[in-house]
Amino acid sequence: MAVADSLRSTLIRLGSALRRERIAGVSPHQVGLLVAIKYRPGVTVGDLAADDKVSTAAMSKRITRLERDGLVARTPSEADRRRIGLTLTDEGQRTLRRVRSRRTAWLATRLNALTHDELAAVEAAAEPLARLLEIEKRRA
Repeated sequence: MAVADSLRSTLIRLGSALRRERIAGVSPHQVGLLVAIKYRPGVTVGDLAADDKVSTAAMSKRITRLERDGLVARTPSEADRRRIGLTLTDEGQRTLRRVRSRRTAWLATRLNALTHDELAAVEAAAEPLARLLEIEKRRA
């Protein structure tokens, strides 16, 4: 289907552009880790390593940097004291809000360059695209 091919390519480029720059002193990969930890509080280094298909040692180094920067905390599990989970610190939460704000501003600037009709078309497409993601989430 031609629309799927065109849309896939456009969405990949758009997502890439949104993630490209270093915002609030964190790299795009670090932002990804912060988001993963935000939505899965208590996730372990091993879980994140498996998700990213890297060694636990490599992921531990990445998390240690985030911890050193005050963005992530390691906390023992209530259920199993041997298990150390990760949570965002208040600074980690603030950093994600700054990243989201900057990305939204970046996108708003580009949307302002569209014609009224183009902007209306993008707005009309937003809801059906969001529905596609909900359908995918239900399948998982």
